[in-house]
Amino acid sequence: MKLSIRHTTRYLFETPVQYGLQQVRLTPKTTAVQHILNWSIQVVGGAKEVAYDDQFNNHVDLISFDRGATEVTLISEGEVEVTETHGVIGAHRGPAPLWLFDCPTDLTKSGKGVKALVKKVKGDTDLDRLHNLSALIHKAVAYQVGSSQSDWTAEDSLKAKTGVCQDHAHIFVTCAREMGIPARYVSGYLMMDDRIAQDATHAWAEAFVTGLGWIGFDVSNAISPDVRYVRIATGLDYADAAPVTGTRYGGSGETLSVQIEVAQQ
Repeated sequence: MKLSIRHTTRYLFETPVQYGLQQVRLTPKTTAVQHILNWSIQVVGGAKEVAYDDQFNNHVDLISFDRGATEVTLISEGEVEVTETHGVIGAHRGPAPLWLFDCPTDLTKSGKGVKALVKKVKGDTDLDRLHNLSALIHKAVAYQVGSSQSDWTAEDSLKAKTGVCQDHAHIFVTCAREMGIPARYVSGYLMMDDRIAQDATHAWAEAFVTGLGWIGFDVSNAISPDVRYVRIATGLDYADAAPVTGTRYGGSGETLSVQIEVAQQ
């Protein structure tokens, strides 16, 4: 399937920006399951300084804000062809060793909630157990927009029993690692069945199963990713795969707006 994507991020500031620098992860990965037909990132009110691939094979554009800017707009758009593999991504590649994805982070530390949930997981194989884990999380933590904070840990979300796709992904990653299975966080796009316009990117998780490689699990939608999904970035948690991170001086009174359109080409 060919998907057309346009992602616009707009910053408005009440006072001029003196200095700003952003790490932008908005270029989809080229993998065995998705092929980038064309892609571009335009910057209005700033400039691209350098581009590089990080330790997780994510493409990163380093973007500076123009001095004195009161509005900065990033437009990321292109076309991607996705192959159906029923969530199977395949072999591990990249400079980050596989064992790194066994390591906890501040957002994915295992606690009482995770340990209790893992004890409920059933299945004869790792793949069976991972599918069962996804179903348990989907049942235990209700999806509700705006119900969580961006800095919530997996334990926070389990305790609250509510969250969004970011929380579901963090819980899955934390539990999989507790089960001795390497796991990682994924940010990307999802073509919705009922609309083209969206206001946020999507998130899900991947776990590594011997003999199959990396396999995706979208807890929020209770499925493994299909041809409607486009992978942008991966990492140990959200912090490694966030679409935009950075810092600035000046530019008080920030207003941020995001517009995303994902459609079948």
